[in-house]
Amino acid sequence: MALLLALTLGAQAQLAVFKKSTLTIDTAAGPRRFAIELALTPAQQEQGLMFRRELAPDAGMLFDLGSERPATFWMKNTLIPLDMLFIAGDGRIADIHQRAVPLSEAIIASKVPVRAVLELNGGTVARLGIKPGDVVHDALFGNGG
Repeated sequence: MALLLALTLGAQAQLAVFKKSTLTIDTAAGPRRFAIELALTPAQQEQGLMFRRELAPDAGMLFDLGSERPATFWMKNTLIPLDMLFIAGDGRIADIHQRAVPLSEAIIASKVPVRAVLELNGGTVARLGIKPGDVVHDALFGNGG
C-alpha cells in the first residue's frame, strides 16, 4: 500500500501546472464565460485534462497550437467526457466534437486547420447551444477576453 501511495504521489508531482484565465463564447443565447487553464507548452498540451476526475461546469482548457494547422487529440488517460471546440485564428468555432469518450485512444481530428482547441465538460455544447460559427473571445485571437 505504501508503495502504491508513493507511486501515486510521485506521478502527481510530475503533473504540469497551468496558467489560468477566462474567455467568453458568443452564442445565439448570449455570451457564456468560462474559467480556463492554458495549455501552452508541449508538456502541458500532452497532459491536457488527463487524470482529472471532474471539471467545474464553467471551466475548460484552451490549447494554443501556435498557428493554424490540423489538430488531433485523443482521450487516453482522460477520465471525464469532453466536448472539443476547434477554433480558427479569428476566434470563430470551425468544428465541434461532442462527448469524447473517456479513455479512448481513437483519434479526434479537426476537419479544417485551427489555431486552438477548447475542451469543456461533455454535454456543455448541447446544454449551452454552442455551434460552429460562434465566436470565442480571448487575447489569443486578438478579440479580447
